[in-house]
Amino acid sequence: MSLSSPASAPATASPTPVVRTVVVAGNPNCGKSTLFNALTGLRQKVGNYPGVTVEKKTGQCRGAHGEPINLIDLPGVYSLQTRSLDEVVARDVLLGRLPDTPAPDVIVCVVDATNLERNLYLVSQLAELGLPMVVALTMVDTAEQNGLVLDVRELAKSLGCPVIPVIAARRKGLVELRFAITFQFTGKPPNCAPIPPPLEQAARQFGQLLAQEPGLSFKFAYAEALLLISATTGPAMSGLPPKLRPALEAARRKLEAEGMDWVADVINARYAWVQTITARVARPRTGSEAAFSERLDAWLTHKIWGWVFFLLVMALMFFTIFKVAEVPMGWIAAGQSWVADWLQRVMPAGGFKDLVIGGGVAGVGGVLVFLPQILILFFFIGLLEDTGYLARAAFIIDRLMQRVGLHGKSFVPMLNSFACAIPGIMSTRTIENPKDRLVTILVAPLMSCSARLPVYTLMIAVLFPAGFSSWKKAGVMLSLYLLGLVAAFGMAWLFRKTLFKGEHSLLLLEMPPYRRPSFRVTLARMGERAIIFLKRAGTVILAISVIIWAISSYPKPANPQATPAEALAASFAGKLGHAIEPVIAPLGYDWKLGVGIISSFAAREVFVGTMSVIYSVQDGEKNAPALRDAMRAEKRPDGTPLFTPLVCLSLLVFYVLAMQCLSTVAVVRRETNSWRWPLFQIAYMTGLAWVAAFLVLHIGRYLGYV
Repeated sequence: MSLSSPASAPATASPTPVVRTVVVAGNPNCGKSTLFNALTGLRQKVGNYPGVTVEKKTGQCRGAHGEPINLIDLPGVYSLQTRSLDEVVARDVLLGRLPDTPAPDVIVCVVDATNLERNLYLVSQLAELGLPMVVALTMVDTAEQNGLVLDVRELAKSLGCPVIPVIAARRKGLVELRFAITFQFTGKPPNCAPIPPPLEQAARQFGQLLAQEPGLSFKFAYAEALLLISATTGPAMSGLPPKLRPALEAARRKLEAEGMDWVADVINARYAWVQTITARVARPRTGSEAAFSERLDAWLTHKIWGWVFFLLVMALMFFTIFKVAEVPMGWIAAGQSWVADWLQRVMPAGGFKDLVIGGGVAGVGGVLVFLPQILILFFFIGLLEDTGYLARAAFIIDRLMQRVGLHGKSFVPMLNSFACAIPGIMSTRTIENPKDRLVTILVAPLMSCSARLPVYTLMIAVLFPAGFSSWKKAGVMLSLYLLGLVAAFGMAWLFRKTLFKGEHSLLLLEMPPYRRPSFRVTLARMGERAIIFLKRAGTVILAISVIIWAISSYPKPANPQATPAEALAASFAGKLGHAIEPVIAPLGYDWKLGVGIISSFAAREVFVGTMSVIYSVQDGEKNAPALRDAMRAEKRPDGTPLFTPLVCLSLLVFYVLAMQCLSTVAVVRRETNSWRWPLFQIAYMTGLAWVAAFLVLHIGRYLGYV
């Protein structure tokens, strides 16, 4: 039989390249997410791991030869000892347990060069998995500025794996990191910390039993056995077959009989190895270099001056929000007017024209004008986080949080809630104690999120006539944020004394070094927030604005000569507002404000768009005054002004305390796996808001104010 010539051979498809899986692990705040974003760029997907609420962030990058690599960004953890849900997920991904997530081929462990010893402890645990590993050394520039000298070659030799210094924000070291990842696909596992022989023997024996179970890989059996033997909490036992529990207890009893502490001895062995490596590769800072940070912290974390500096920073932020944002806000307002005038000229008269101008342009434009202020807020938060000051703020506030029954780790979720309650509530997963976590979830929405900012700005503008000092407006804004914080502390104290009695955990906080902020990273975050806000304005807010316009315009009044106010009163919105007016009248609100309050349950910032639509419909003229002036001119049936200073303050207090965000309700339902707590949250926050707004109005009137 003759062979065919190459020319006549049929064409064959090129083999599909094998896509490798790489997990990115590391301690919280080590630069892991920044590195992941730098490697993947826009090729990312965000979802949730099946069956849990932990966020799953995946992306794709290219290796040394252009081959595709799937990256998985694990939750930030200090250890694989599972106490929180984030640590459980990180362990299961690394052990290849999750059905929709492939087992990793290579681990990239991100290590903060300024906290080498603490970060290398996780490296010691990951090394026990027997997988090839690359260490990405971040914060190298900061370590050098602090006088810390690192021998990277000696570190790589000690660990038995590549160590690549990277500065992700400046894209330094990324090419070398991709090459190292590619070469490690055929590389050897790193060196492991020497474990005491009795512990190692017990782990290997128990690991052999684990490896016999279906779905448990032999490669990871030894590492999992070590984790289980030294575990002290319930989550570590998740996934362990019941028939293996007696074998685990027997292994622990045998170790105790040999005089070994099966918890402490494993940890001590790893730390001894880490300390030996650290002493060999790193020179600690000199006294004079450390003195600068210590002198600065002596002021910034002082029990009195620390609070003074914190409040000054917040006051400066709010002053900037009012003063600097005035110019771009004026540009957006002018653009909105130009668009409305242009549409007024080119569109034929009719209901569709009224819908586009009165519903779309007025509703969306009324909210879009506050985009500059929201971006300034995120600029300040990003700047304070990058410099390392937010950790100092956490230290300051923790003193107060412990007194009111909140865990020190609650600071980060509450801080995130100043931007948006949704990521704030999701970040409570790092809190191990279920009671502490639930209390934090219940009070997190009391933090004034960025969605409240348009409402605050509008009502402060109505409260103060033109020409008032921006510092006074900033003072009112700061007071509103402080009110939310005080309310959160008060409710946390009450919940801890009644519903969630129990012992409190202490906060162990490591201060990060002071860093020079990366304006590029900060501006990128602002861009992300702008895109999210614009998407929201173009979808949710637009849809609600159109609905508000429709129910404010129909049905038409029976009398064609009816005034705009009479037409609005006869509409569906008017009937809805009148229906709830008995409930809100004690707060000084009329039925139009009732429509705004109801609509803002979808999203708080919709209140501004609703007011824009309602007052545009009421006025009926294309050259209607600005919303602020229209609200100031609003009268009650008896001719007295509606928006008196007390009513403005009452409404501001209501929006500080009320739960008016359906997205947050949905997240609380998902995080607590029950409707009990979100419904309780709606009830207590709405009741608290009503009572507080009532007291502001009536105590003010009793004192002689209007």
